[in-house]
Order: sequence, then C-alpha cells, then structure tokens
Amino acid sequence: MKEKMLMRLERDKLSHKVESLERTVKADVPKRSLPSPNQSGGKSQDKKISMTHAETNKENANEDSVLPPDDRENPFLDSEFDPPKVENMSLRKTFKAHGAAVSNICVHPRKPILGTCSDDGTWRMYSIPNGDLIMSGDGHKDWVSGMDFHPRGTHAVTGSGDGTVKIWSFSSASCTSTLRDHTQAVWSVAYHDLGDFVVSASMDHTAKLWDTATGRCQQTFRGHVDSVNHVTFQPFSNNICTASGDKTVSLWDSRSGLCIQTFYGHLNSVTCAAFSLRGDTIASSDADGVVKIWDVRMVAEREEIITGDYPVNQCHIDRSGSNIACACDDGFVRV
Repeated sequence: MKEKMLMRLERDKLSHKVESLERTVKADVPKRSLPSPNQSGGKSQDKKISMTHAETNKENANEDSVLPPDDRENPFLDSEFDPPKVENMSLRKTFKAHGAAVSNICVHPRKPILGTCSDDGTWRMYSIPNGDLIMSGDGHKDWVSGMDFHPRGTHAVTGSGDGTVKIWSFSSASCTSTLRDHTQAVWSVAYHDLGDFVVSASMDHTAKLWDTATGRCQQTFRGHVDSVNHVTFQPFSNNICTASGDKTVSLWDSRSGLCIQTFYGHLNSVTCAAFSLRGDTIASSDADGVVKIWDVRMVAEREEIITGDYPVNQCHIDRSGSNIACACDDGFVRV
C-alpha cells in the first residue's frame, strides 16, 4: 500500500499536465468496435471494454435519484443460516488472472462469476469454478483497487489509483460513467442494495456517495485524518461504514453526511470493515494482523482475533454470522 501511495504521488504532477491534452484529443479518436463473443467450442472470448472509446456522459441528467426510506426492515434480521463446514474447505482451482497483483475480488450476485481487479490496470470476470475468462475491461490510467457488482448483476463499478470511479454496463459493453471528484487514489467502491448509489473511499481522506443515474456526487463524508481504505453500506440501510488509516472505523448517515458513531481500538491502519448480513455486527481488520468484532447497537468491541504477524488486507463475515474469512499479507486465507 505504501509503495502504491508513493507511485501515485510521483505521478501526480505528470498526470495533471497531460490530462487537459487527453480531454482535447478524446473527442477526435474514432470509436473502436468491440470483439464479438466467441460461442464456438463453449469457451468465452476476452471481451475488452475501453472507457476511452465507449463512455456515455450522464452528468447532464435532470433528476437525481432519491435514497429509500430510513425505516426499511432488513429481511434477514430474523433469518438463520447453517454455518459452512470449514473443515471441508480445500483449494479447488488455481489460475492466472492478471499480469500483476490481484488487488480485490467480488462474486456476482446471481451467477457463478468471479470479478477481479488488478495492479495491471484492468478488471476481469471469470466463470467459477472453471476459471474461464468471460470479460475484461480497461480504461483506468493506473492500478484498479476496488470492484463491486450491481445488486442485479447488470453493471460493475471500479475504483483506481488514477482517482476515478467508473461504472461499466455489461449489456452495452462500455463504461457508462466516469466519476472524477476524488483528488487522490480510490481504494474501495461499493453499491447500495438498490443499485441507485455507489460509495467510494479515497486516499484524499474522504468517502463519497454517487448517484449512478446522473453521475453526480451527492454527499462527501469528511472527518477521517488519514486515507479511507475501505467503504461499504450497512445491509438494507442508508448508512455507510468506513475503515481508515487513522486507526478508526466510522459509521455515517448518507443523507446528512454526518458521522453517527466511531469505533476506537485498532493500533494500526484499518484495512477493511465488513458487516454481517443482519447488519448488527462489524468485522474490521488492520495492518497488525488483528481483526476486531464490533456490536453496532452497543458501539462496543465484542472480540479481538489475532491472525498472525502479517497485515489482514480484507475480511468478510459469512451469511450465518459465525465465521470470518481473512485474506492475509502472507498469502494465506484464514477462517
């Protein structure tokens, strides 16, 4: 992470100089035709999406989307799921997905598809468990650090070291919006459960709420004093949760942009924060290899888990709420 920050800062001056020139020539570049899917032999062809030649500008849309009511009920609040059998878990398949480090993964909400993004500046989609390439997209000018699928699986959102957030449409095979209000690298992105909004977390110490219909920034969340490394929505809620380099985890109201609660206790940069499906528990990980479990209602720490001597880059709570998967910097996933 530190190496990426240094690379980003070194490139800032040069990128600002060429940015105006690129915008000038962009309109004069002819549109490229996208390769058609290859359906022969049952294999999918690499379908590259180039934002530069396919982007649709939505900033002139008239009406902003409206956040749903705050009193919505979480349909899984009283649900119970059987925990996965961790003892039966084993490596199923290994395949080379990118030409550089894989920075994030996400699972399609409706199909057995894995989304990946990488330091090579691209994002890709693979079938699981076979690992066949379905689609890839490029257009960011730097490493891609965050990716998430639309709840209906029709779009994807990505965040990059170039400071932009991009929304991609699978039906039109194009980038439909590029959101540029962040002043530094974007680490993390996430969709609202209805798909009308996206949140992003940046090294510029802020998180932002974006309207996917208009491409406008509807809210900026300020208060962290270091990089915001991760952001996510509380399930079936308008609240967002951020994890920051200032060693805190914060809960925010999307309507007002105000901080609702801050969770203190980490002794190093917080790398990720994840909700349980019920939305009453947060798991947060840090660069010391520590995972903390928080009670959202009581604003209290329930438990501390020490995974080892290496940073935990990502953590996730399974739907039963009884297991946490941690992706660690030593190359292991610990449950």
